[in-house]
Amino acid sequence: MTAVQTPDELRQLQVLAAQLQAGDWHAAHDGVQPIPGLLAAWLHGIVHLQEGDLEDAENWYERAGKRFRQRESLAQELAQLQAALVQAMAEGPAADA
Repeated sequence: MTAVQTPDELRQLQVLAAQLQAGDWHAAHDGVQPIPGLLAAWLHGIVHLQEGDLEDAENWYERAGKRFRQRESLAQELAQLQAALVQAMAEGPAADA
């Protein structure tokens, strides 16, 4: 899986993370599915956490290079993802968390 997210993908992920935070995990799930990259995989895992599908969540965390069993609360995971998205946007197209 590629580590690089395009600026457009990063903006899409920010919108999808906001949708998830607002409680619309269906829209976040539909939107994140076609987006490649580590940050997208992490968001995909968080979406599955929200819906209670821990098996799929663990799979997506693994794809994102994250340790599923060492994750934080859902709110903390979303906050960390949003911070990583902001950082990736600031660093440019060669960055990803």
